Amino acid sequence: MDTACPYFDVNSFATITIMRAAIFGGGCFWCTEAVFQMLRGVSKVESGYAGGEKENPSYEAVSSGNTGHAEVIRVTYDPAIISYEDLLTVFFGSHDPTTPNRQGADVGEQYRSVILYESKADKAIAEKMVKEVQESLHDGTRIVTEVIPLATFYVAESYHQNYYKANTSAPYCQLIIEPKIEKVRKRFAELVK
Repeated sequence: MDTACPYFDVNSFATITIMRAAIFGGGCFWCTEAVFQMLRGVSKVESGYAGGEKENPSYEAVSSGNTGHAEVIRVTYDPAIISYEDLLTVFFGSHDPTTPNRQGADVGEQYRSVILYESKADKAIAEKMVKEVQESLHDGTRIVTEVIPLATFYVAESYHQNYYKANTSAPYCQLIIEPKIEKVRKRFAELVK
């Protein structure tokens, strides 16, 4: 008697990929988005807002500095290709985590350095990384990166998505984003697509 199921072929199933998400704020989300879009294992990067109190905030409201939200990105990635630790390494290596409420000329709490976690495991990894980065600094500066739970991620307006790719000739992209991309490309070449 043949016990094989005529509708089930174990050889026809593809490997299931379980994607994960990480949410970071490291200044202007246009810059941060462009950096993470070029990493291996990253399938999607969305600009948005998180960490504050106001529901469904607009860019104008967040820019006012009165919502408590930061400009952040949500990185969807394959942990079989790139680890959460690698993402954090790029995060810390691509912005200044020692300046409170500021990245370059962008000033305000919406530009703060922040990691928003969804699991206890990610919280532990992020806190460990903050400690390691702090211990590596020997100039008296302090890491100000917040590690806080994610309540809600709000996707930013459509014109903020893929900003660098859509506006490469804009002065901000050429003067601010491109040097950051080149720095990351050289420093983390093994993680870049």
